[in-house]
Amino acid sequence: MDILLVASAFNSLCQRVYAELSDRGHRVDVVLAAQGPEPVRAAVRERTPDLVIAPMLTTALPEDVWREHTCLIVHPGPPGDRGSSALDWAVAAEATEWGVTVLQAEAGMDAGPVWADEPFRVAPVGKSDLYRNEVADAAVTAVLTAVRRHAEGAFKPRPQSDPAIDVVRRDPFRQERRRVDWAHDDTATVLRKLRGADSRPGVLDELLGRELFLHGGHPEDELRGRPGELLARRAGAVCRATRDGAVWVPELRPRKNSGDPAPFRRPAAAVLAALDPGLELPDLPAPLELPQDRCTYTDIRYRQHGDVGLLSFSFPGGAMSTDQCRRLLAAYEQALTRPTRVLVLGGPRDFFSNGIHLNVIEAAADPGQESWVNLNAMDDLVEAILRTTDRLVVAALAGNAAAGGALLALAADQVWSRTGTVLNPHYRRMGLYGSEFWTYTLPRRVGEDEARRLTEEALPVSAANAERIGLVDRLVPAAPGEFAATVERLAATLAAAPDLDRRIAAKASARAADERHRPLATYRRAELTRMHALFFDPHAPYHALRAAFVRKTPSGSTRPLAAPPDPRQPLTGRTGPAGAGAPR
Repeated sequence: MDILLVASAFNSLCQRVYAELSDRGHRVDVVLAAQGPEPVRAAVRERTPDLVIAPMLTTALPEDVWREHTCLIVHPGPPGDRGSSALDWAVAAEATEWGVTVLQAEAGMDAGPVWADEPFRVAPVGKSDLYRNEVADAAVTAVLTAVRRHAEGAFKPRPQSDPAIDVVRRDPFRQERRRVDWAHDDTATVLRKLRGADSRPGVLDELLGRELFLHGGHPEDELRGRPGELLARRAGAVCRATRDGAVWVPELRPRKNSGDPAPFRRPAAAVLAALDPGLELPDLPAPLELPQDRCTYTDIRYRQHGDVGLLSFSFPGGAMSTDQCRRLLAAYEQALTRPTRVLVLGGPRDFFSNGIHLNVIEAAADPGQESWVNLNAMDDLVEAILRTTDRLVVAALAGNAAAGGALLALAADQVWSRTGTVLNPHYRRMGLYGSEFWTYTLPRRVGEDEARRLTEEALPVSAANAERIGLVDRLVPAAPGEFAATVERLAATLAAAPDLDRRIAAKASARAADERHRPLATYRRAELTRMHALFFDPHAPYHALRAAFVRKTPSGSTRPLAAPPDPRQPLTGRTGPAGAGAPR
């Protein structure tokens, strides 16, 4: 069918729905509704779709559109749930079961007949993690069911007047419900409030005499202080005392002042240092091999089981700043000193990596220079993985990967992906050529023609399609909370394989042959030459696209699948001899 996706933003769920529908042969287009109803009306007139689906919509569809076309709304609540804050209420109430409903658009908000619904277990994680994983899994199942029912033509959607449907109207979940009372809230309550607003909208609070939004929360098991007191910093996060313990807050966002540019999330310690350069908080790094029974914040962790090393990392939003890249490289080098035959990279759930940290870059005094330093730190990490020849390295993608983060995964010998992930192995929508040795690793895996298609079309790729074309070696059909344990078992089996020594030797031989044919240094130099020109050209589209992305302001496009204007450095043309790369 011809399917039009209408969305307020082309977010992770929209990308997943787009990829899954495209995999099944549907012709899918996307229009953004953030700039009002006219782009939606124009897209409907142009495409005359068989079906309109809204995976994530914060405004109402135009009445003339839903009256003339079947329009399905994806609502992150069970049948009968109504309101714009469904998932917020689920987290606040500590629900153990929730659901996603696909319903038909009509005049009443969330009141249309039900085409499909899918329940899911609510994991004790942040709202955004839950949304990208358990919610997304359930939403895709429900959407595919609804699309099949619509195509068959015989299904009659169930009206919400059905006695079996319990209608619950929920108010918007406003800041007064989120506020932390540091003197009276216990740690569990504080964590619940922080996790319920970890990405958006954050929890409004006051620190150093300034109103700030707190984003994310992790427990602390040892530090104590006066309720509300700042106790320490670690890996960009800050620790703050509760009445019976303490919590770590990874990111902060200043409240917008009238006339100022839109503020954005950044590592909490950096935000506080900017507000008060004289603030002194003790820096308390966590050991790389943190005991399993410790309940504290760490974004990089190493464990070893027999011949398998597991280097886990989890950065807020999946972005990797210069500091995070350098710390992860140091951890990787330390992991290489351990006597293992298989080394697994990746967090237990949610994002694998989204590449360089655009928020930190945007906040820098010289964003071009910070972009350059950050990218070189990413390249150092990728090169270290590519040059590892004494063991097999596995990239385990529990969640989505994009841009340099997707190419970070391709540096490993094998890529294992949870079946629900989405990959975006391109940089084009940020107006960039790309680095992280993509001109070596991407064609090597998928061939030059497929590499050209991936980088020029710049479309999201489902895990199943990624396996089909060679981006991914193994699909792991595990629920989000079961992925890490499943990967550990698979890695143990790989480490015990009788032919592993032969495979490691073959890997070392292939790397040496590739180095003789064209050294890694030449790939890096060619890529960085293109990127340097873009970073230090103030008129390059990258700077405006980055600012619009970070500050959540309109970039001028209402069709997210239409590529942005080309940078001044063209994105076409080879970077070396045949087989060396594809257009980016």
